[in-house]
Amino acid sequence: MASTLASVNPQTMRLTMGRFATGVAVVTTYAPDGTPHGMTVNSLTSVSLDPPLLLVCLTIGARSTDAITASGRFAVSILSSRQEPIAMRFARRAEDHFAGLEPAYGRHRVPVIPDALAHLECDVERHFVAGDHIVVVGRVLDTCERAGEPLAFLGGRFGDVVDRGHARAPWYF
Repeated sequence: MASTLASVNPQTMRLTMGRFATGVAVVTTYAPDGTPHGMTVNSLTSVSLDPPLLLVCLTIGARSTDAITASGRFAVSILSSRQEPIAMRFARRAEDHFAGLEPAYGRHRVPVIPDALAHLECDVERHFVAGDHIVVVGRVLDTCERAGEPLAFLGGRFGDVVDRGHARAPWYF
């Protein structure tokens, strides 16, 4: 017997998923004319270690989304706890996010955010529509990371991660 489920409204979904703490990253690329584009995301996850794949969810119709699908290449810059202004800058719609900001470039000539905790440069492996987003699976071509604390996001607010001094999980190498 099939059950009839009530649909969850978008605001309830946003509030409920807001209970899941995430990191904050900026996804960047260049348009076919070479113009850099970027957007703040918190829907980012590792998919596979071999081959190295990650997944990021991007808003349909955003200039950065269109530029990523057109160029076939992007970078993910994982922000440090000191980069909240960068997260806010790249979260605003319809602005030139790079105005007054000199991007750095990774080995694969993709713009990255200077002083981020980590960068992952990717080729688009595949992408598909899922609701109001495009899910992009990227094959990681190169990475770099540095020491520091990550910027966190929970319940619509930025915050810090507290180190509780515990040993690393046994599966983390």
